[in-house]
Amino acid sequence: MIYRRKIILNGKKVRVGACLYACDMNIMVRLSKLGVQFPTGEPTTFSFGIRNFYVADPEGNLLEIGSTSET
Repeated sequence: MIYRRKIILNGKKVRVGACLYACDMNIMVRLSKLGVQFPTGEPTTFSFGIRNFYVADPEGNLLEIGSTSET
Protein backbone atom coordinates (compact mmCIF):
# COMPACT_ATOMS: atom_id res chain seq x y z
CA MET A 1 0.00 0.00 0.00
CA ILE A 2 1.49 3.32 -1.01
CA TYR A 3 0.03 6.50 0.36
CA ARG A 4 1.13 9.88 1.53
CA ARG A 5 0.75 11.20 5.03
CA LYS A 6 2.85 13.25 7.42
CA ILE A 7 4.10 12.59 10.93
CA ILE A 8 5.94 14.82 13.39
CA LEU A 9 9.61 13.82 13.77
CA ASN A 10 11.98 15.96 15.82
CA GLY A 11 9.46 18.81 15.74
CA LYS A 12 9.13 18.80 11.94
CA LYS A 13 6.39 17.45 9.68
CA VAL A 14 7.88 14.61 7.64
CA ARG A 15 6.19 12.87 4.72
CA VAL A 16 5.88 9.07 4.87
CA GLY A 17 6.55 7.58 1.44
CA ALA A 18 5.16 4.07 1.82
CA CYS A 19 3.49 1.75 4.29
CA LEU A 20 4.46 -1.91 4.41
CA TYR A 21 2.77 -4.65 6.42
CA ALA A 22 4.77 -7.43 8.07
CA CYS A 23 3.46 -10.76 9.30
CA ASP A 24 5.10 -10.13 12.70
CA MET A 25 7.14 -7.51 14.51
CA ASN A 26 10.27 -9.69 14.54
CA ILE A 27 11.14 -7.76 11.40
CA MET A 28 12.34 -4.94 13.68
CA VAL A 29 14.87 -7.27 15.35
CA ARG A 30 16.11 -8.49 11.97
CA LEU A 31 16.41 -4.96 10.60
CA SER A 32 18.30 -3.72 13.68
CA LYS A 33 20.87 -6.51 13.18
CA LEU A 34 21.45 -5.06 9.71
CA GLY A 35 22.13 -1.63 11.20
CA VAL A 36 18.82 -0.02 10.18
CA GLN A 37 17.98 3.07 12.24
CA PHE A 38 14.51 3.67 13.71
CA PRO A 39 14.04 7.46 13.88
CA THR A 40 10.85 7.30 15.98
CA GLY A 41 12.08 4.59 18.36
CA GLU A 42 10.02 1.65 19.60
CA PRO A 43 6.85 0.46 17.84
CA THR A 44 3.60 2.26 18.63
CA THR A 45 0.50 0.21 19.42
CA PHE A 46 -2.78 1.82 18.38
CA SER A 47 -6.15 1.20 20.01
CA PHE A 48 -7.44 -0.51 16.85
CA GLY A 49 -4.74 -3.22 17.07
CA ILE A 50 -2.06 -2.13 14.61
CA ARG A 51 1.55 -1.80 15.78
CA ASN A 52 3.94 0.16 13.64
CA PHE A 53 7.35 1.76 13.46
CA TYR A 54 9.30 3.81 10.94
CA VAL A 55 12.63 3.30 9.19
CA ALA A 56 14.52 5.76 7.03
CA ASP A 57 16.21 4.86 3.77
CA PRO A 58 19.68 6.26 2.94
CA GLU A 59 18.08 9.32 1.32
CA GLY A 60 16.01 10.07 4.44
CA ASN A 61 12.64 8.90 3.12
CA LEU A 62 10.46 7.36 5.81
CA LEU A 63 8.89 3.93 5.42
CA GLU A 64 6.15 2.83 7.80
CA ILE A 65 6.09 -0.86 8.75
CA GLY A 66 3.04 -2.20 10.55
CA SER A 67 1.61 -5.47 11.81
CA THR A 68 -1.49 -6.76 13.57
CA SER A 69 0.69 -9.25 15.48
CA GLU A 70 2.06 -8.55 18.97
CA THR A 71 5.26 -10.52 18.33
